[in-house]
Amino acid sequence: MNIAIDENSTTPIYKQIVEQVKAAVASGELAVGTQLPSIRQIANEVEVNPNTVAKAFKILERDQVIVSKGFRGTFINSTASEHLDENMQSKVEQELAEAIQKLRKFGAIDSEIRNSFNAIMKN
Repeated sequence: MNIAIDENSTTPIYKQIVEQVKAAVASGELAVGTQLPSIRQIANEVEVNPNTVAKAFKILERDQVIVSKGFRGTFINSTASEHLDENMQSKVEQELAEAIQKLRKFGAIDSEIRNSFNAIMKN
């Protein structure tokens, strides 16, 4: 699995790692039971602090995408795809909330936002 970090992105590095692992699981690139590289290996490959990768792993484990098996390593959880679907709803809501907040800052009113959203969803 290749993780690509965009240092110019406003998304924190740990979130970039989380999103890329989740995307790889969702696309089937990482199958159930696949062993992930160690935290140190990933940190060395993408040239970030191991604590950053550890934070990403904690989030992935909390979201039940990965499971740590002690000294044997970290693996893609057998129920990972089920949990990705649950998390997708909250991610969609979060992204929409951020977009709405941005539009309001630009001066758009709720009815304009709703009308535009409905128009886009029809396409």
